Amino acid sequence: MTYIQYEVSGQVGILTINRPEALNALNHAVLIELDLVLDQIDLETTRCLVITGSGEKAFIAGADVAEMSSMDEDQARVFGELGNAIFRRIEKLPIPVIAAINGYALGGGNELSFSCDIRICSENAVFGQPEAGLGITPGFGGTQRLARVIGSTSKAKEILFTCRNIKAEEAKEIGLVSAVHPIEDLMVEALKMANRIASQAPIAIRNIKKAVNEGLDLPIDDAIQLEVGLFSACFSSKDQKEGMRAFLEKRKDRTFKNC
Repeated sequence: MTYIQYEVSGQVGILTINRPEALNALNHAVLIELDLVLDQIDLETTRCLVITGSGEKAFIAGADVAEMSSMDEDQARVFGELGNAIFRRIEKLPIPVIAAINGYALGGGNELSFSCDIRICSENAVFGQPEAGLGITPGFGGTQRLARVIGSTSKAKEILFTCRNIKAEEAKEIGLVSAVHPIEDLMVEALKMANRIASQAPIAIRNIKKAVNEGLDLPIDDAIQLEVGLFSACFSSKDQKEGMRAFLEKRKDRTFKNC
């Protein structure tokens, strides 16, 4: 792989967008490699995924404007559909995904972070959707996920219409990220969180993700039924027996086997 690095540390996968000379901007080649790497993740043994960018300047500074500038309408549709399909794959991964946002997360970079379950960032992080200033709309889900992520259509439209940048502390205030860390601590904190998630019962974690993601689009009565079904399904797992046995025996050590 030229633009994507992937490694596994214990039960945590670490995926790095590695195009620092272009501030990790997303072009067609990067997206294709990202799609291929997602195929390589062992979902039986990997319990959490961390996505970050190489260097300290940028998570992903956006889609590659140099590449997009020569596109016609049909080519732009293909590019948009490719990015959306891959981001949707990230969103629908059964395991939790943490975005460790180091520096700029603009345009497509911001949109990729929306596809992750949890977003934490460095103190120098900057977020934004600058597309309207380029004569286009967001094309990788920004108009759809931003309001869902921050819970305010008013604030989302302000960000989208004005193209203004959002610094780390404001991003935390509006719910775009859940934590801000010094740049040197970002990956340490991301891996600490990922390992804590990985230590929980994986079937339960996957069912929680499914319940939250799918339940948000359902009427509340249907969403509660979804939750009850996923809750009860846990009781057919060995991990449920182990977790409750450890609790009753006052054991801190638990061995969850994803079965």
